[in-house]
Amino acid sequence: MRITWPQRVVSQFLLMQLAIATGVTVLATGLFLAPLGAQLDDQAMRRALAIAQTTASPRIADALLGSPAEPGGPVQSEAERIRRATGAEYVVIMDRRGVRWSHTATSQIGRVVSTDPSDALAGREVMEIDSGTLGRSARGKVPLRDLRGRIVGAVSVGIEYDTVRGRLLAAIPGLLAYAGGALAVGALAAYLISRRLQRQVHDLAFSDIAALLTEREAMLHGIREGVVALDSAGRVRLINDEAQRLLGVGGEATGRPLDEVLGAGRTADVLAGRVSGEDLLTVRGPRVLVANRMPTDDGGAVATLRDRTELEQLGRELDSTHGLIDALRAQDHEHANRLHTLLGLLELEMYEEAVDFVTEVAGVHRATSEQFTERIHDPLLAALLVGKATVAAERAVVLRPAEGTLLPDRLVDPRGLVTVVGNLVDNALDAAAGSPGAFVEVALHARGREVVLRVTDSGPGVEPAQRELIFTEGWSTKALPAHGKRGLGLAMVRRLAERQGGSARVGEAPGGGAEFTVVLPEGLAEPGTSSPSGV
Repeated sequence: MRITWPQRVVSQFLLMQLAIATGVTVLATGLFLAPLGAQLDDQAMRRALAIAQTTASPRIADALLGSPAEPGGPVQSEAERIRRATGAEYVVIMDRRGVRWSHTATSQIGRVVSTDPSDALAGREVMEIDSGTLGRSARGKVPLRDLRGRIVGAVSVGIEYDTVRGRLLAAIPGLLAYAGGALAVGALAAYLISRRLQRQVHDLAFSDIAALLTEREAMLHGIREGVVALDSAGRVRLINDEAQRLLGVGGEATGRPLDEVLGAGRTADVLAGRVSGEDLLTVRGPRVLVANRMPTDDGGAVATLRDRTELEQLGRELDSTHGLIDALRAQDHEHANRLHTLLGLLELEMYEEAVDFVTEVAGVHRATSEQFTERIHDPLLAALLVGKATVAAERAVVLRPAEGTLLPDRLVDPRGLVTVVGNLVDNALDAAAGSPGAFVEVALHARGREVVLRVTDSGPGVEPAQRELIFTEGWSTKALPAHGKRGLGLAMVRRLAERQGGSARVGEAPGGGAEFTVVLPEGLAEPGTSSPSGV
């Protein structure tokens, strides 16, 4: 029958843990038994040597010199007494020729010993495990000296090796009991760890986990939505290709704190969870992003980012188109009224009055256009303000340039300044509409390469507590437009200004209302350089 390896992670982990615990237990037991056997051998040899040293007395030497080698002699009798008293296997006493004077088997008395006694007869003490006529034994040999210290023979004492092995075997059951207990504890720990692992990996197989990781990598780097994963300490754990593109960071962001990667700002606050909510808007460089954040069980979080820059631009263009349509509808109505008036004057043959009426109407429009085109030489910006003036007039708001306004045609980023002026003028028109003597005043000044923009309105102004808050992404006092989000205009104004090293702030106008000031330190190119607007 073929035994197959289990597929589940918990089963594989449990078997591996049990195998490791069993192997460690067997190894530890073997490592303990090996020195234990050597230790028991050493103890037996030292015991045999001690008995031999005790036996090798001058009295035994005198008996050896004064009696023949026979079974009933005094040397044999003393050797047997010592053997029985100490439990030794044998006590052999020999002369200098190696002839036995004592032995457990009396038939061996008078014969030469079977092992080499030269070391003991040379005056050296010997401990060894060896085989003799009585089998394998732990042996100790010492020289036998008389009263004058002369070597007259040797004493050899053996301890039966089976006794040593018996002591070793007797120790094994206790040792195995400890080893079994340790193995049981290890098995229980392995089971508990496996159960915990089973909950954490949802009882998946290793192949399933590997497939999930592969699919996750393919999905994260293939989707067109930015994904940023953070750990519990706020470090970037994962950032996919789209998130790197949207945030303007590289792959080196992984493992670094989020605030260090992105710097201080709303984007870092949103991703770190310091700002709560759904579909939170944030501006990162030139991009408008929508972020959502989902906490994870380990204390971290996963944030998703969507690029809605183009959608926001389309939304703003839609708002502008609606405004333009309203303005054109109002102008069409006004133009029809003027044509009817002119027709009436002609039918009444009031020709001079008709000429004066046409001249007045044309002069008003010409004067409005000339106010901006003579002071603002950049064609894009001048065209924007002329168009805004028409829309303002339809809303009963006067849009005018401030005294001293003069801007040369050397803008570094005319489209960026058009965005800034357009946002500020739109907000000012909304604030000023309906107020007594409604007006919006635009001031543009050049100081060297510095451009200073001021937009003043006759509206209610901005409360001091809200003068910083209004530059936050997503903050607005207006109703939602058709495309669903507001609160990006002033945030983009400040971001565009800061991107050029400038600033954007709001204060109170001298006559009441709000005054927005934008400073661009390097808004103009060097003299002799034309505007990149292409006009």
